[in-house]
Amino acid sequence: MSDVVALTKALLACDSVTPAMGSVFDVAEAMLVPLGFDVERFVAGEAPDGPVENLLAVRGKGGRHFAFAGHLDVVPAGPGWTSGPFAPAERDGLLFGRGAVDMKGAIAAFIAAAATLPTDLGTISLILTGDEEGPAIFGTRALIDRMAERTLAPDLILVGEPTSQALLGDMIKIGRRGSVNIWIDVPGRQGHVAYPHLADNPIPKLVAALAAIEGVVLDHGNDWFQPSNIEVTDIAVGNPATNVIPGHAQARLSIRFNDLHRGDALVERVRTIVHAHAPDATVTGRVSGEAFLTPPGDFSTLIADAIRRHTGRTPELSTTGGTSDARFLSRLAPTVEFGLLNATMHKVDEAVAIDDLRLLTAIYADIAQGALR
Repeated sequence: MSDVVALTKALLACDSVTPAMGSVFDVAEAMLVPLGFDVERFVAGEAPDGPVENLLAVRGKGGRHFAFAGHLDVVPAGPGWTSGPFAPAERDGLLFGRGAVDMKGAIAAFIAAAATLPTDLGTISLILTGDEEGPAIFGTRALIDRMAERTLAPDLILVGEPTSQALLGDMIKIGRRGSVNIWIDVPGRQGHVAYPHLADNPIPKLVAALAAIEGVVLDHGNDWFQPSNIEVTDIAVGNPATNVIPGHAQARLSIRFNDLHRGDALVERVRTIVHAHAPDATVTGRVSGEAFLTPPGDFSTLIADAIRRHTGRTPELSTTGGTSDARFLSRLAPTVEFGLLNATMHKVDEAVAIDDLRLLTAIYADIAQGALR
């Protein structure tokens, strides 16, 4: 179980497009049980966002509790792979397969690291979901609920997302921006374009509202986060006729926001702007995650020191990028993300350097030992 390349290949061989179920969890469980982990698997949720399979593995009792979190699901492979996306292949020092860096390689590295650690060191857990790449409703959130039922409370959490940019260990994530999507529906009254007084065109109202939203400056960023941004991601009328005033006009917004804001407050702010131009409009928001920050301190220093010992590099502390399940886990304990290079994630011929897998295993082992002292 300490051969990280073999472990990675075994996980890569499982077709685990989100929401992942079955075989990839069988493989993970078979890796963890011989290492002394108590493995619990459960399925949560119903359609359309479920069902989702999850795995919670725990070894040890008492002492400090260090948790590693990740996801076994992957995005669809798409066409054009040199070798099969779920047929792991080695070429020129690289291991190819969907999920190699995002993030089956990191999960394999942590399991291989755990195989080298004394079993009486403290409490180690793995929090693994099958739905990080999807809606993420019944994945890590359900795992957090299950941990609460079992009174499992980690002291520190490491998420194995691929945070490295050009070289392994050049960046770790100590926070992430939040994300909210907003749907706007402006009603009108359908009619003939030659008789506008008998109709009510919703398009000018929607355009005026979007123009006002476009002029909003949410903030200028802060010490750890870039400025929040609002983006219009869709405008739809669905009017195939040239001589009809439509009855509805719709738009969708996406806001990525820093820790100066809360998702619900941003939805309400947009709603106020829209209603100033279209009082009858419906504004619906869905917050997929709040911004979080684990301030630089003992945990980030522990990770940086382990990286420096093995690579000679001092990682940049960053909050850039999209969302991850760290947005949920950060409510439990200080949470930091560190993993492989992200250059090929979600791409055709996703690949990890075999040397990086071995190096990451050694770094993870150092981090775990330090976290459990």
